[in-house]
Amino acid sequence: MYKNISQELNKLKNPAKAKILQRFFKTGKGEYGEGDIFLGIVVPKQRKVVKKYFKQVSLNDVQKLLNSKIHEYRLVGVLILVEKFKKCCHPERSDGIPSKKDIFNFYLKNTSKINNWDLVDLSAPNIVGRYLLNNKNNIKILYKLAKSKNLWERRIAVLATFAFIKENKFADTIKIAEILLSDKHDLIHKAVGWMLRETGKRDERELINFLNKHTLKMPRTMLRYSIERLPEKLRKYYLNLK
Repeated sequence: MYKNISQELNKLKNPAKAKILQRFFKTGKGEYGEGDIFLGIVVPKQRKVVKKYFKQVSLNDVQKLLNSKIHEYRLVGVLILVEKFKKCCHPERSDGIPSKKDIFNFYLKNTSKINNWDLVDLSAPNIVGRYLLNNKNNIKILYKLAKSKNLWERRIAVLATFAFIKENKFADTIKIAEILLSDKHDLIHKAVGWMLRETGKRDERELINFLNKHTLKMPRTMLRYSIERLPEKLRKYYLNLK
């Protein structure tokens, strides 16, 4: 199946679009996406490839996709994992068919390959977050990721809590946001601010409590993202505190 997928993706490549994406995803020397190679395929077309093949693809084939330096191969790989996780109704199995637990563990073993923000954002809530919602005894994994030296593992940690937020469970988002308050990377500031904003959309008081405790410590980007949906008067109040 790997060969079929790679051939199909190569037929869809768009060199002009690839040049734009190389700049957009910061692939230059010293940038967060250094060395990432793009074919220039838009996500809807990649999703069509995923829908076509995800049922037949083995985890070995997904591993080959994740090992690639080509961004679209890796994105198709993680989207296949998302679809397999979504369709699998067995938390654990031993008959050779990947279970939710198998997919969760496979994902965590490959965090070094899930190494750009779109790969994380389209997969972490749907695999890590959804699994931990039903397996709270494993939640310490999330806090280990939040304290990782790896940028993408830290982003996985906070984005995974989006699954919790959608179920109106905010405690882990708040705790991880507190861990990441002093993070130096802009992509973490944006991710934490986004999750705080999503929390506030569902429970404004939860967000206000966080802001009252931490506004002075929050990076400005994190603060701006978190308060986007608040009334103008409140937005100005918290920005002026900075």
